[in-house]
Amino acid sequence: MTTPTWPTTRDLPLVPGRSALLIVDVQNYCCHRNGGEFHGLSPAQFKEKFGGFFERFERTALPNLKRLIAACRAGGVEVLFTTIESLTKDGRDRSLDYKITGFNVPKGSWDGKVIDAIAPGEDEIVLPKSSSSVFISTNIDYVLRNLGIERLAIAGIYTDQCVEGAVRDACDMNYLVTLVEDACATYTMERHENSLKALKGYCRTVKTDQVVAELKGATRKAG
Repeated sequence: MTTPTWPTTRDLPLVPGRSALLIVDVQNYCCHRNGGEFHGLSPAQFKEKFGGFFERFERTALPNLKRLIAACRAGGVEVLFTTIESLTKDGRDRSLDYKITGFNVPKGSWDGKVIDAIAPGEDEIVLPKSSSSVFISTNIDYVLRNLGIERLAIAGIYTDQCVEGAVRDACDMNYLVTLVEDACATYTMERHENSLKALKGYCRTVKTDQVVAELKGATRKAG
């Protein structure tokens, strides 16, 4: 019997030079308390609808995102960002779903920027998207293949929306995907956990500590 030339397991670490980290939608619009998604809400409405999200995001996901990004930068793993941002100011290029939903993050707006706490480096790639999936409304596949990327770690928000969409599409496009679950957040922990269960057959799901340890180990071996 011929030995397969492709991976036979999803449980494989990131490999410097052939791996990238994708941070999904960690932007002012939905990750800053003054973001456009929350305009018009009273303090009570904000707390009721988004209090749980911000508790998870600020206490868990954001600190882990910082650690994850730092480890990838130090370990030779490309870091990319995607944000919801239209290519036009009036959003006429948005997906039909986004138009029906009724939100628009205008081209060049503050809402469309990655939050300062994890600001992209000077030479890191930021891809604005106008649909839920970064693989649908950007040229990310072209970019990743030009970079020689085969393994993709994904983190960000919201777990059960744009993160989940990125995971599914990346898997279908032949990337070996790692979901860093404690660097993700969504509206409730129930929704977060349900998304992890739904994605179980698509990707390797790990915590930040494991990715950081893997990259440190790879750096030591390379040295």
